[in-house]
Amino acid sequence: MAESLRVKVCGITNLTDARNAVDAGAAALGFNFYSGSPRYVAPETARAIIAQLPRSVCAVGVFVDAGRDEVARTADIAALTALQFHGNEPPASCCGWSRKIIKAVRVRDADAARLALRYDVDFILVDAYVEGRLGGTGKRIGADLLAGFDRTRLILAGGLTPDNVADAVRSIRPYGVDVASGVETAPGQKDRDRMKRFIANAHAA
Repeated sequence: MAESLRVKVCGITNLTDARNAVDAGAAALGFNFYSGSPRYVAPETARAIIAQLPRSVCAVGVFVDAGRDEVARTADIAALTALQFHGNEPPASCCGWSRKIIKAVRVRDADAARLALRYDVDFILVDAYVEGRLGGTGKRIGADLLAGFDRTRLILAGGLTPDNVADAVRSIRPYGVDVASGVETAPGQKDRDRMKRFIANAHAA
């Protein structure tokens, strides 16, 4: 049983989905502040949602190659718990923050594990590499490509659904899993039943 597994539901855009995710057992929610994403949410909207959630829920802001001042300002406005850097940010950009830090690494080959070691962050989120896509590809990562990663700080993303998350958790044993499109009816619109099944199956692995 993966009872200690952390589940993050990313791409939250409204309070109903946020509450349904938390009720289903999500430990963290992701708010996307990249304007090019169909799951983009304004900092003020995120703040209004976060203010109505239990304090135990980790509110993660997702940024893509944003300037340090923009990240700091958004984090303060939205009252974020953690920051997720999902672009090509160098290691220095991920240091010196007062919040928990997640660095996303797109896994194309075994070199990804060596790249991750350059980042002195709290967690590494791994997503599948697809040319021209930053995430939300719906593509899974082969377990063989994750051999060099530290499982104690690994958050697994990429192509996870209620039907395959248990198998992924059993084979990889990550610290946590991250889902967006796998529990959606449309980008930014979560399905309550899919979230419940996803989280239940993840913990049952």
